[in-house]
Amino acid sequence: MKTRLFLLLGIFTMFISCDKNKVYSKLDTDFENNRWSSDQEKIFDFSIEDDSKTYTLNLKFSHIYDYQYESIPLLIKITSPDEKEEQIPFDLKIKDATGKQLAECSGDVCDLLVPLKENAKFLKGAYKISITNQHKGPYLPNVLGIGLEVITVK
Repeated sequence: MKTRLFLLLGIFTMFISCDKNKVYSKLDTDFENNRWSSDQEKIFDFSIEDDSKTYTLNLKFSHIYDYQYESIPLLIKITSPDEKEEQIPFDLKIKDATGKQLAECSGDVCDLLVPLKENAKFLKGAYKISITNQHKGPYLPNVLGIGLEVITVK
């Protein structure tokens, strides 16, 4: 009985400590008919309170299983508190060289988490990040969500 209690307490503590490192996490699921229009910009706003720490900025992408593309060209714009804009062309890999899905899938839903910036220093203040897909067609099909996660690096 005591062993179970300590095990449950340890698992609970682990979950709480993981969430303390999250500064921001949002998944935008507003896609009509699971289509991400090429002119539809997704905006994310968050604030950094402590500029002495380092952070990891992750991109979250949810899609239907067996995605038809191996990668998705994205344009990511980061506007910092000092109004400087950084543009990052980003090729989001959906499958590896053998064609295997890189996302974690459960049924028909797949979630992919990839780092955009690791061990990065951010200025204190408000940030705006916009993401647009650079797909050649009028829309990107089978998209369930796009999002960002900012975590503190230990």
